[in-house]
Amino acid sequence: MSRFIQIVEVGPRDGLQNEALALPVEDRVALVRQLEAAGARRIEAVSFVNPKRVPQMAGAEEVMAALPPDPARSRIGLVLNMRGWDRCVTAGCDEANVVVCASDGFAVRNQGSTVGEQVAALAAIVERQAVEGGPPISATISVAFGCPFDGEVSEDQVVAIAREAAALQVAEIVLADTIGVADPWTVRRRIEAVRNAAPDARLRMHFHDTRNTGLANAHASVEAGIDVLDAAVGGLGGCPFAPNATGNIGTEDLVYMLERAGFETGYDLSALIAVGRQISERLGKTPASSLARAGGFPA
Repeated sequence: MSRFIQIVEVGPRDGLQNEALALPVEDRVALVRQLEAAGARRIEAVSFVNPKRVPQMAGAEEVMAALPPDPARSRIGLVLNMRGWDRCVTAGCDEANVVVCASDGFAVRNQGSTVGEQVAALAAIVERQAVEGGPPISATISVAFGCPFDGEVSEDQVVAIAREAAALQVAEIVLADTIGVADPWTVRRRIEAVRNAAPDARLRMHFHDTRNTGLANAHASVEAGIDVLDAAVGGLGGCPFAPNATGNIGTEDLVYMLERAGFETGYDLSALIAVGRQISERLGKTPASSLARAGGFPA
């Protein structure tokens, strides 16, 4: 196989936001640079959230200021509302990832607003971008497979949000298994349903490995024709507002699985493993990714 699978590295944002140790700006900049040296071309570098609620993400503007523009790379900023959009534009992010939760229970706890209010915020941001300019916008539908507060999230809930995003002509829609409850069969059905609702949008998948189904879900996505997947180096990750949420798929684990099968990712596996081990040690934890422990094959 020579099909290219793009892996969006989310370690500097989703990977660090739930850690007990809040890394200083210089460490986060160094992590971004190391990941880019290992092959990351799209990287979720910062989050424009209230630093009082998520102190691990404080200093987003300083992080972006320390990363010189590079036409070969895209640094993504996470945005929850219009204030976040303004900060993202001012900071010079290459992309904005706007989050809409699939359930009201999570929406209120995570962002302090309902699903309907978040969809309206997305529409307002898209309108601002159309009039004033700004980075390309993707829309992430979080808790797209299950909510820690409301329980099951139906296909209809997710499709309704995807249809709204498609009507706004959002070019990329991300389905996020925020708490790691998806299974491969549901993943394939949900991809098909969202494709039908948003046929012109590129779909991207974001899986957490909380219940050891992350790589299986990534495999199901690739088999369903998905070409863009999120992952976090070292298997870092979690959500401050989702009880018991654990890490993302390890980027090195995903790269190994795909390249072993003959897909292309553009990553240097040995370099990724080294970065995963280093950042985990900096955080005082054992790497969650399997490749960080076992190494690649052949050695």
